[in-house]
Amino acid sequence: MLHISNDIAIQDWELTETFMRASGPGGQNVNKVSSAVELRFEAATSPSLSAPVKTRLRRLAGRRWTTEGALVIQCDETRSQARNREIARNRLKDLIISALTPPKRRIPTRPTLGSKKRRLKEKKVRGEVKNLRGKVDPNT
Repeated sequence: MLHISNDIAIQDWELTETFMRASGPGGQNVNKVSSAVELRFEAATSPSLSAPVKTRLRRLAGRRWTTEGALVIQCDETRSQARNREIARNRLKDLIISALTPPKRRIPTRPTLGSKKRRLKEKKVRGEVKNLRGKVDPNT
C-alpha cells in the first residue's frame, strides 16, 4: 500500500511493477540483473482518486499517461532494484500530491492610470521618431 496523504492511499492491486535490464551504470552487472523498474498505476480506474484529481494528474503526467488510462513511471538510476523501486514509487507519490492541489484562480487586474498615460506618451514619442524618418524637402 502506498500512502499519499491522510485520506488517500493506493492499494497494491492498483500498482504493477515490471523489472527489466537497465542501460545505466553497473558494468557487467547490467547484462545479468534486471534492476530497472517500470511502475504502472491504473489511474483512470482507481477508486482512490476523485475525478478532478485524475484530470489534473493526466495533464501533469503528459506522455507518461497511456491511452488505456494508466500512468507509467520508469526508473533505472541506480544499480539496486530495490532503490529503483523506491525512487519510482516516490515519483508517483510526488506526482499525485501535486495533482491534489487545485490550481489558483486567476484574478484579472486592470492597468493603472499611470501605466496608461506612460504607454500613450511612449506611443506619441515613438510616432514622432518615425515621422522624422520621412523624406526631407530640399526647398526648406
